[in-house]
Parts: sequence; structure tokens; C-alpha cells
Amino acid sequence: MMIRPQQRKEKERRKMIEELRAGAKIVFAGGIIGTIVEATEKTFKVETANGTEMEILRSCVQGVVTPEGAAEAK
Repeated sequence: MMIRPQQRKEKERRKMIEELRAGAKIVFAGGIIGTIVEATEKTFKVETANGTEMEILRSCVQGVVTPEGAAEAK
């Protein structure tokens, strides 16, 4: 019974990750917030608030940060 809601939620999360492009502000699974600089097939190059750039796997994205500053986890 619990499998369908979980599958639907994961499908929505995958769709959200596929639609992310450069300039989007995201939250990682570890709680770090950054802005996408470059998107590749399997990774994102992300810049954090202090100017550090790092490359992360798409699967590490937890949600998108809205203009109001609240994270929307999918």
C-alpha cells in the first residue's frame, strides 16, 4: 500500500531534477545550498555562497530553493 505514494514521489523528484538548468538555486541532500553553473548528463557544477565551485551528482539534489528562500523538497 505504501509503495505507490513513494514511487509517485520519486518520479516527481526525478522529473524535477531533469528540468533543472543553469541558474537554478538548489539544496543538496546534506543541506548545502548552491546555484547551478553548468549541467551535464550525470552531474551539476554548483557554486556555493562563498564562491566555491563543486561538482555533484544529480541524485544528490534534494529540492529547489524558491525566491522566498524556502526549500521545496520533492
